[in-house]
Amino acid sequence: MSDRAPTAGTRERRRTVVAQGAELAVFEYGLDPAPGVPTLVLVHGYPDDHRLFLPVIRELARTHHLIAYDTRNAGASGVVDTPGDFSLKALVDDVFAVLAAVGAAEVHLVGHDWGSIQGWAAVQDARAGGRIARYTSISGPDLRHFARWMRERGRTPGAWRQLGGQLLRSWYVGVFLVPRLPEAAWRLFLTRRYEQLAKRAVGDDPLRGLALYRANIFASEGWPARERVRIPVQVVVPLKDPFLSPELVEGLESWVDDLTVIRVDGGHWWPETRPREFAALLRDGS
Repeated sequence: MSDRAPTAGTRERRRTVVAQGAELAVFEYGLDPAPGVPTLVLVHGYPDDHRLFLPVIRELARTHHLIAYDTRNAGASGVVDTPGDFSLKALVDDVFAVLAAVGAAEVHLVGHDWGSIQGWAAVQDARAGGRIARYTSISGPDLRHFARWMRERGRTPGAWRQLGGQLLRSWYVGVFLVPRLPEAAWRLFLTRRYEQLAKRAVGDDPLRGLALYRANIFASEGWPARERVRIPVQVVVPLKDPFLSPELVEGLESWVDDLTVIRVDGGHWWPETRPREFAALLRDGS
């Protein structure tokens, strides 16, 4: 992953959006908003920042209006008060604070990893009407759907293989919830290893982002209620994702009216490693 500007001759416009309890670094690329110009809003996951999307931004900057932002306490964004609110509700409020600040209407929302988790909650929010026209999810499930999927397979002996496979993939979540242990691991060796793979510095983002897991995994009372999703949704399923089972998409059609599932030959960071394929998919959905 590169820290360079998205593409030669493309302006990066940066602003700070003040949300409840956070200051968000928001970046715009490509064309200015105008009738007929598609707007994409890109939300990254953990332990990344908006730079995850720079490869695909380079592919789309000549034809699209592109918005990417560092989620609270990641990258150049921060929280106003310590320890800060990292609940799913606060994260969704951030999505709509960014949309209001940039004045974009009828956007195509795109989320990866924790950005996808936020996106699922955002498209079920009443504020999405007239603001979010379509949604693309990559490698991040709706939390209520995930919990229900796990419970249903636990009650069905024939589905225990699926349940066991996902539990093995989710081992790290339990580790992240343990006090002090994951912080030590990131400081001792994980940060260095991740930076080698990502080809960019991540600083203390992995440490700051642990709050996402600790604030939300066992806090279902704070998750937004599940509502029917009526806008077009495409779910990209990287078949080599080590963290999420491809079978997690089962059951989405029961509450997503216009669903397209796209299986791709790639791993968890497919949006970064296959930017041309990703760009083609987003162009088709614009």
